[in-house]
Amino acid sequence: MTDQRDPYADRPYVPPTAPPEQQSSEGLGGWPFSEPRAQESPQYAPTADHEPTVAVSEPTIAFDGGHDGHGGPSVPTYAPMAAAAEPRKRKRRAGRLVAAATGIVLLAGASAAGGAALYAAMEDDGTTTTTSSTGTTLDRPASSSGAVSDITAVADAVLPATVKINVTGGGESGTGTGIVISQDGDILTNNHVVEAAADGGSITVAFNDGTNAKAAIVGRDVATDVAVIKASDVEGLTAATLGNSQQVKVGQTVVAIGSPFGLESTVTTGIVSALNRPVSPGDGSGGGNTTTTFPAIQTDAAINPGNSGGPLVDLEGNVIGINSAINTGGNGNGSVGLGFAIPINLVNNVASQILEGKTVEHAQIGVQVSNATTDDKVTSIGAEIGEVTGGSAGDKAGLKAGDIVTKVDGNPISSNGALVATVRGYKPGDTITLTVLRGGKSQEISVELGSDGGATARAQD
Repeated sequence: MTDQRDPYADRPYVPPTAPPEQQSSEGLGGWPFSEPRAQESPQYAPTADHEPTVAVSEPTIAFDGGHDGHGGPSVPTYAPMAAAAEPRKRKRRAGRLVAAATGIVLLAGASAAGGAALYAAMEDDGTTTTTSSTGTTLDRPASSSGAVSDITAVADAVLPATVKINVTGGGESGTGTGIVISQDGDILTNNHVVEAAADGGSITVAFNDGTNAKAAIVGRDVATDVAVIKASDVEGLTAATLGNSQQVKVGQTVVAIGSPFGLESTVTTGIVSALNRPVSPGDGSGGGNTTTTFPAIQTDAAINPGNSGGPLVDLEGNVIGINSAINTGGNGNGSVGLGFAIPINLVNNVASQILEGKTVEHAQIGVQVSNATTDDKVTSIGAEIGEVTGGSAGDKAGLKAGDIVTKVDGNPISSNGALVATVRGYKPGDTITLTVLRGGKSQEISVELGSDGGATARAQD
């Protein structure tokens, strides 16, 4: 009689048989070592898992070939948003583990005893210790010194003040990063991280200890890509320490923390590659977004979609910038070592106005500028003033049409975008020194910066 419920009924077990010379006097074979081990064919092809990224996507300096069709540099764009991953049915396979959140496939196969010899060593106290002897350095593992690196110390200090931000709104959803700046839930982030929720959407923040809280937008500024949100019903949070971005040096080591592709609490490290890099991310449509411009800190620390709004930190644990944009080299939306952060001094100025309930004002000279080039019409040498607004800061300082600004406080200015970005890094009322070419001769002109009166901020609404 056959039991139809037994899947092995039609395949009865047959004991393994060893060659005659290996059989014992009782006629038994060499079990279990003569049984061939079943092997699974490696047919599994991992499927890429995509963590949903921020709804409005990571801003990217993506160059499409080096020119804009008019002899100038191509316009940077925001990186395309990665769509949320569709749920997939998974089958249980022997010896296989799938890390769904990262798309990493871990294959755990059974292992045999190999050639390791096991022995029991009897000690004086009568206890038995089992160890292995392979004749390799596996038998002599070095003990850890327990030393804590600078990077580890920074991560320990800043991770509790870093949050993952989940945003929905306008039919979109995604993730970004934020920096806690008060014990009762004020959080810095990028405008492009939360702007999808500006019109009836929702924001949830996930803290490093695993807790979550709802949040609302306090204020945001398109011009500098800065926003402040407030977590609800929280207290006793760890707040980050803000540094001084004017003291940042090219070549110093920095740490970036965030949620790239939704992978929260990710820590990467690199150096400051450049300072005062003019960044004007596009909107992905092929046109430039001239509204958003800031003088960025460039870094080669790995920054990816989802890192937006997260801290760039020095080795003392001070936040020196907010990660905001990347250059993908035109080959995708991942890091190629060209990341850009908004200097924390600029963030501090904008966020302070937001928290005080003010309309954000930006510094300005009051002039119209264009790229100034050499005779080859390609090599940029500065920002040429085309028009000076009457009664503006530039007019009062004596700037004239045709002047070419080549430096601001000694920092080179290579284009009109560089001048706009650099000036935006100051506050209204600050005094700067412009190096200007006039009639082929260089001179320095002091300018007390004026204010846009909140016009840029009102225009975003």
